[in-house]
Amino acid sequence: MQQQKILIVDDDDRNIFALKAVLKSRQFNCVAASGGLQALEMLQQNKDVTVALIDMMMPDMDGYELMAIIKKIPALNPVLLVAVTAQAMEGEKEKCIAAGADDYIVKPVNVDLLLDILNGQVKQQL
Repeated sequence: MQQQKILIVDDDDRNIFALKAVLKSRQFNCVAASGGLQALEMLQQNKDVTVALIDMMMPDMDGYELMAIIKKIPALNPVLLVAVTAQAMEGEKEKCIAAGADDYIVKPVNVDLLLDILNGQVKQQL
């Protein structure tokens, strides 16, 4: 089985470090971007990315805008988009789905749930 490559998009280096550490320890290959523009570049350079974990609140381009752009680029459509947000308010899931998210997880990230999502074992009730 080929190792999945995951793009972590977050403007907070601590979040990137924590997610990378957890995912690498579980044999996932990770690359990271600190914002939306860099994420688009990383996706163009890393055609083998299968999943993008996208922080929804970033300064240069928020996750909503980034996901909408990714969904409009046919070559990037196979990438599973997982919205990662601290905004667990009512209606947030629907807003993420409308922007193009395939799944949704809140911060602090439940590692077991994230691993289930990445392994295709669960899809959140969206």
